[in-house]
Amino acid sequence: MKKATVKIIEQSDKVGLYSICFDGSDLTEYEKFVKKFMNDATLNKDFQLVLRAINRIVANGALERYFRPEGKFKDNLAALSIDSKVLRLYCLRISDQILIVGNGGAKNTRTYEEDEELSGYVMDLQKFDKLLAQEMKNGKIRIEQNVITGIESASFEI
Repeated sequence: MKKATVKIIEQSDKVGLYSICFDGSDLTEYEKFVKKFMNDATLNKDFQLVLRAINRIVANGALERYFRPEGKFKDNLAALSIDSKVLRLYCLRISDQILIVGNGGAKNTRTYEEDEELSGYVMDLQKFDKLLAQEMKNGKIRIEQNVITGIESASFEI
């Protein structure tokens, strides 16, 4: 079991960008992704595409066309849709105005399920997605346009 909390990464008129922190880590999953690929010469072009996509989302919202569905039909799991065959950043696209950015990596297998690291990121996000839906159903957490109220003080057992 891991303890997860959520931090806001960026807030614009169009979108609330959030990420998950595990077990009291100072870095969010998104920040770990950035740190991991910031100085990676081989994947730098792909990494720059990811950063541009995030900036586009902050400016325009988490519009469906920016993502590729990745998980099961009933969850919110998606990967940023960039022209990269290798680098994946997994997210929970809750709405056009709410995006929870996870972690990701280089996809060198046919599917993420075949890669232990990527599969782990995906499973964490899927578990979190279920817990978030439960908390929203219970009324403890609410989404109001581009803000998730009640999430800053919430803790999730994944």
